[in-house]
Amino acid sequence: MRIIKLNATDSTNRFLRNLSLETPVKDFTTVVTSDQTQGRGQMGTSWQSQPSQNLTCSVYKQFGVIRFEDQFKISMAISLAIVKALERLNIPKLSIKWPNDILSANKKVCGVLIENVIKQNRIESSIIGIGLNVNQVKFDNLPQASALKSITGVHYNLEEVLQIILDQIKTELAFVEKESSAIKEIYESYLFRKEKPSTFEKAEGLFSGIIKGVSNEGLLKVMVEDQILETFDLKTIKLLY
Repeated sequence: MRIIKLNATDSTNRFLRNLSLETPVKDFTTVVTSDQTQGRGQMGTSWQSQPSQNLTCSVYKQFGVIRFEDQFKISMAISLAIVKALERLNIPKLSIKWPNDILSANKKVCGVLIENVIKQNRIESSIIGIGLNVNQVKFDNLPQASALKSITGVHYNLEEVLQIILDQIKTELAFVEKESSAIKEIYESYLFRKEKPSTFEKAEGLFSGIIKGVSNEGLLKVMVEDQILETFDLKTIKLLY
C-alpha cells in the first residue's frame, strides 16, 4: 500500500484526483496530510481541522464489478470500516448518522466524502476522503463535534490510527466486491436514531418520523404520520438532534 504524506494541501481528495488524472495510481494509494486547508464534507460543507491534530486522508480504490445503482454499498462499507476501527480503539457508543457521519454518543467524530468515477454504468474507481477528529479538543461554533481524545482522554498516534482504518477498509470493501448482501443489515444496525421518534427538517418545515432503515440506493426510509413509509435523499431532509 502506497502512502503519500504531505505537510499541507488544500484537499486530499483533490490532490488524489489530480494525481489519478496525471498518472496511473495503484489500488489503495493513500494521501494523508498534517494540514488540510480546504477540506470538504457532504453537500459542499467545509471541514475544520487543526494542523497535526486530526487524521485527514483520502484512499484510491479501483473497482470492476460494482454497478452505478449499487454505489451506496461503498458508502456503507466505509462507514462500517471506520466504526469497526474505532471499536478496536475502544471508542464507546458508536453509530452511523445517515449517510456516513460517525458519531460517539451524539457527537460527530468523523466525516466521509466519497467521489466516484463512473464509466458504462459501473463504478470504475472511488476516492474516499476521511476526516477523523483525533486529538483536537476545541471546535469553534460546532457544538455537535468532538474528538477521540475528548471522549477517552487518550492522546493517539495518528499513523497507528490510520493503519487500523486502512486495514478495516480493505476488509469491508472485499465484502462489497463479493456482492455480500449482509452489509446493509449490519449498516442499519448501527444507524443513529433508528426506530426512535425524531424531528426532521425539509423545505416545507419540520416534521416528525421514525427512521426505519435505508433503501438499496441509499435513501433514508422514514415512517411518517398515518404509518406511511417515505424515502428521502440527502438534499431534501435533515435530521435534527
